[in-house]
Amino acid sequence: MATAWFCFLALMVALYVVLDGFDLGVGALHLLLARDGEEREQATAAIGPVWNGNEVWLIAGGGVLFLAFPRAYAAAFSGIYFGLIIVLWLLVGRGLALELRHQLDHPLWRGACDTVFCLSSAALALVFGVALGNVVRGVPLDAAGYFSLSLFHILNWYALLIGAFGVVVLACHGAAFLAFRAEGPLAGRARRATRILWWPQALLFVALIGPTYAVRHAMLDKLIDHPWTLVFPAVAVGALVSQPLLARAGRWLAAFLASGLFIVGLLTTMAAGLYPSVLPARQHRPHGLTVDNAAAGHHALLTALVWWPLGMALAAGYFFFAYRMFFASARRSALEGS
Repeated sequence: MATAWFCFLALMVALYVVLDGFDLGVGALHLLLARDGEEREQATAAIGPVWNGNEVWLIAGGGVLFLAFPRAYAAAFSGIYFGLIIVLWLLVGRGLALELRHQLDHPLWRGACDTVFCLSSAALALVFGVALGNVVRGVPLDAAGYFSLSLFHILNWYALLIGAFGVVVLACHGAAFLAFRAEGPLAGRARRATRILWWPQALLFVALIGPTYAVRHAMLDKLIDHPWTLVFPAVAVGALVSQPLLARAGRWLAAFLASGLFIVGLLTTMAAGLYPSVLPARQHRPHGLTVDNAAAGHHALLTALVWWPLGMALAAGYFFFAYRMFFASARRSALEGS
């Protein structure tokens, strides 16, 4: 039962990163790709109907962690409390920048909102990458299952490498989305950015294998010891290789979907390599939180298993309706404009 909830948690994280990831990528590239007010309006309009709905999956992931693995939830939220406050402020700043940029028709106001939107989006991509890097590296859990990390220790060398990789991956994801959704010169610049960003994305993907083995060699050993889990890195590699081929063919929707599949492959590889750890300790330290010692009671997990699929079905129905209406209205606007 706890293993099933570990898979549900991995699913929630993957959904959030893929769906809100292109929003963050568009925001991080906002000031670089959009050269004037009209193009910035086009970029924000491309994500405007869905960006806040995409963030629901972040709340859903936190809810699954709280429900299924309360000890890991308590340890993580207390151990990196300052980092979580930074995430909260960045989410608030990003949302306010998007919602308030139309409230005053003044170039300074719009410029300030666009700057906050760009910087907070890039910073969120970095912070989420740093958080994943710390999970892979492990945290200094004590015998009671708690730890405390200062900001300096959170920003360790490995976590910063993963954070930089996260910024590049989500920027490429956002560029692929704009390459598909945008029009005119903005679309052209987004397509060039997608091709350019693919190279540092691919190089960092390969370069991080060594540092990951150095900080948690058991993660890679586990993938080799269980050959069926190699399907996850194979998905990541296949999606990564297909991106430039699809871009060269001008199939930008497929290239964007391949970018999302690459992210899914990365996250599922991480989850498979860490299992059964939910919040692992540092290498050679005995105290870690796993699906066995961090999970809620069997009755609670079983009861939640009855209600969770219902909630996910409602959420999936809402997202299908929202995205269908979003793309349908965009097609109608394109036809009217032509």
